[in-house]
Amino acid sequence: MKLPPDKLAGQLSRSVSPVYIISGDEPLLIQEACDSIRSSLRNRGFTERQVYHIEGSFDWEQILFSANSMSLFADKKLLELRMPNGKPGAKGSKVLMSYVENLVEENVLLLITDRLDAGTQRAKWFKVLESAGVFIQVWPIEIDQLPGWIQQRMARVGLSAERDAAQLLADKVEGNLLAAVQEIELLGVVCTDGRVTLEQVVEGVSDSARYSVFSLIDAALSGNSGRTVTMVQGLRSEGTEVLQILGLLARELRILGSMAGKVTAGQTMNRVMTAQHIWQKRKNAVEAVLIRHTAGAFEAMLGRVSLIDQMVKGLGMGDPWDELSALLLKLAGSQLATDRVIVG
Repeated sequence: MKLPPDKLAGQLSRSVSPVYIISGDEPLLIQEACDSIRSSLRNRGFTERQVYHIEGSFDWEQILFSANSMSLFADKKLLELRMPNGKPGAKGSKVLMSYVENLVEENVLLLITDRLDAGTQRAKWFKVLESAGVFIQVWPIEIDQLPGWIQQRMARVGLSAERDAAQLLADKVEGNLLAAVQEIELLGVVCTDGRVTLEQVVEGVSDSARYSVFSLIDAALSGNSGRTVTMVQGLRSEGTEVLQILGLLARELRILGSMAGKVTAGQTMNRVMTAQHIWQKRKNAVEAVLIRHTAGAFEAMLGRVSLIDQMVKGLGMGDPWDELSALLLKLAGSQLATDRVIVG
């Protein structure tokens, strides 16, 4: 039986399935689904857990041996198989089907794999397991769904967040759900009234450094050349890695280039910013930079990011910090910025 992840808790509250298959490539969501199964089983007396890592020349026979052996420590046990590639091979397929054909009521099988492709899901061994139990396919949270997911996660711990605050946090973690959960836990400590504001997220982002990389990029977008230079110097003195700034800057330039192209094609500035989920307090800065530069200019700046990256790695000549400063000043629209030629 295929079951959506959000229906797992309801199924576990009603009954225990002899087989659970958890498949996907989002570690946090897979971990949480497995934790729910383990917790429910412990409450039902499945106090022994045996974990098997399926790799190389794994001895599949030990699965059947364990399934049919009396436990010395508990009446019921969980057999947990971690099979990253989702390919049991001929021997493993035979063992898994044999396991289902001879189910023991005191056992539950939990199979954890990476995302299973359509071909694997049509395999005989998989169909036998799925027909005997529950198949949970975990999908990643799409970028445009992440702010809503963050708000839901906050609600689970008694927090409520403004949409702009959730959007900024989503931008910061860039799809890393574990990082998002960690940030939410930190916000739970500092937000004593349960409300998460944009300012609190900004302050949280800046905790690790006096000068935030996010604030640096926003200063350049806003055209504030003086603040941009000051922040670059501050980040450099604090030992920030150039590559950390380049990664975020490259992402910003790609987004701005895409937005500029859409504006050139005739879409309104407001429509483009709404589609990109630009939060309200950034709209003026983003609009200003889109007026200053064309899609081609953003593409050229991305090229300079690549050249600075090469310099950091010793493949180009020059000081990457100087070139980064010049590039950010170019983004800010400063007359001081020059189109420097970087020698590769």
